[in-house]
Amino acid sequence: MFFEYPHLLWLLAVPVLLVLRYLWIELRDRRPHLRVSSLDEWASGGPSILGWLRHVPFILRIAALSLITVAIARPRSSTQMEKVDTEGIDIVFAMDVSTSMLARDFQPDRLSAAKDIAIEFIAQRPSDRMGIVVFAGESYTQCPLTTDRATLINLMKEVQTDLIEDGTAIGNGLATAVARMKDSDAKSRVVILLTDGVNNMGEIDPGMASDIAKTYGVRVYTIGVGANGEAPYPMQTPWGIEMRNVPVEIDEPLLKGIADNTGGRYFRATDNTKLSEIYAEIGQMEKTRTTVDSFPVYKDLFKGYAVAALLCLLLELLVGALLRRMP
Repeated sequence: MFFEYPHLLWLLAVPVLLVLRYLWIELRDRRPHLRVSSLDEWASGGPSILGWLRHVPFILRIAALSLITVAIARPRSSTQMEKVDTEGIDIVFAMDVSTSMLARDFQPDRLSAAKDIAIEFIAQRPSDRMGIVVFAGESYTQCPLTTDRATLINLMKEVQTDLIEDGTAIGNGLATAVARMKDSDAKSRVVILLTDGVNNMGEIDPGMASDIAKTYGVRVYTIGVGANGEAPYPMQTPWGIEMRNVPVEIDEPLLKGIADNTGGRYFRATDNTKLSEIYAEIGQMEKTRTTVDSFPVYKDLFKGYAVAALLCLLLELLVGALLRRMP
């Protein structure tokens, strides 16, 4: 514990002086008195309880004054700052947000499942800097690298389709993700690229984006999302939304090539459980020890002293009232 305003503790000299004054008065015996011819009627073998109780209000008042002085000096406590070894890396999620991600072979759909599982992954790695890049017919940064978990999770929840031109520009998505961490000084830099389709748009060839990632030492884990064969997809018809089976087309050779070229690995997710297992496996593979500073957390303690002072004052009033009523 320490005090924010320690110089105010000099005020504790006031209750000390008051105690000395009180004792001086008591020793001089300046209390009102009465002369009598004999003490036989009052002899009790020692001071009465009432005689001791008359000091209690003063004691409570001095205690309250001392506690108030300590409270205004603002006592605080904090944890010690120290260097801690943690496991941390820079990770960027490159997520496909084309309309095909609304297919219902995952629950409730591919995009929602990918977001929910990514949020679980984020929550389990508090020491990593993470960012989000989304792509369809083009790409953009949803969230730059950050350690602010609350902001990251909120921005992940806001990822949706129809915000940009439809299509699948895998090269653009990967290149944007690499650009977000090219200046990073982290020992390990990773892109988790998730898509459910075939590259059909974009100005940057996926192979070229893969070479760029390799040049900057960025490892890319690729995930193909989609059931084998066909998947139910919601289609707009004159009679409303109808579920129709559409073929699942994932360019697995391309995704494997990107992963192999950058030292990563390709995964195929066919349902929610498999996707969750993939993220867990990536989390186990990507661990790098780093040293970070832990920051002290301060806690104000003055409220306890203030409450104790108030209780002392209330007790003083109560005891004083009782003494005045006693014969």
